[in-house]
Amino acid sequence: MPNSADASQLLERIQRTVDAEVAHQREVLAPLGDETDLMVDAIASLLSGGKRVRASFLYWGYRAAGGTDSDALVRASASMELFQAAALLHDDVMDASDTRRGMPAAHRAMANAHRERGLTGDADRFGEAGAILAGDLCLTWADEMYATSGLPADEVLRGRRVFDLMRTQLMGGQFLDVLEAVQNWEGLATDERITRALRVIRYKSAKYTMEHPLLIGATCAGGDDATLEALSRYGLALGEAYQLRDDLLGVFGDPAQTGKPAGDDLREGKRTVIVAHLLDDLCADDRAFFDTRFGHDDLDTDEIERFRALAVSTGAVDAVEQRITQGADEARTALESLRESMPTEAFAALHDFIGTTTARSS
Repeated sequence: MPNSADASQLLERIQRTVDAEVAHQREVLAPLGDETDLMVDAIASLLSGGKRVRASFLYWGYRAAGGTDSDALVRASASMELFQAAALLHDDVMDASDTRRGMPAAHRAMANAHRERGLTGDADRFGEAGAILAGDLCLTWADEMYATSGLPADEVLRGRRVFDLMRTQLMGGQFLDVLEAVQNWEGLATDERITRALRVIRYKSAKYTMEHPLLIGATCAGGDDATLEALSRYGLALGEAYQLRDDLLGVFGDPAQTGKPAGDDLREGKRTVIVAHLLDDLCADDRAFFDTRFGHDDLDTDEIERFRALAVSTGAVDAVEQRITQGADEARTALESLRESMPTEAFAALHDFIGTTTARSS
């Protein structure tokens, strides 16, 4: 995030708004009894951390198009946090992830609660069902927060088209990710593997992380076609670079920083751009190692180190770093085209995001 007092204050306002919404929804569920607290607690825990990237982009998209700051804008922006929480809850179930932000993933936490309470049946299935329902709740709450944000009704209606597009395309992107994980990449050319991996990045991450939140905000504020087009180019290029950085962290990242075990993406068998490049020039022994060990949840430290060494020696890491730099440059060029027409504060914030979201320590 931009290192300014204003940015820090914005994040605090978003957090307070999210907390207030969870408290309100807890009251809505109160007539059902305190049993629902287990589900709401899992949501509250997930929403207590994070970088607030999507909420910040909706906010600054609105400001970039000439809109002014308000509590209503912050509430509309905060709806993105509920939407992301839904995606994370569902994603962790699909990936069978054990942790999220250094804590047990929601489905694992609910399974543990099942065991601690001595409930009957399969604890893991209970946890997965609970996390899926929690994710569905977050989808509902996100829609409600956006619709009741307090922004003028005509602005909310203008932004609704992009809001709905974001929701539909993310779910499609999630399915592409699931489908790609079971596709056979044997015999595919490097360019085709990269194209397939980039398509998942675009629709599962880049659009809903940066491009769509920016466009929701800018559309609400009545941004003209030139502004929307430039923000779209900026958001998509930066969103893809951001996810590529995250993919590198998924292989090389410090668990204390990523909140997940080292090499977790290797255990999950994620078909990333790194993997697409890595497969380009493996000797028979290394290819056999990849075919037999990639995507196994029992990878040990030595095996993870071997995968990391292959990513470096094959040039996969350098290739991905080049793509990140290219994406950042494309975002910078798109933003520069709006320098004269965009409010100075919004331009500065969006410019700062380029460095902070693609840095090697992101």
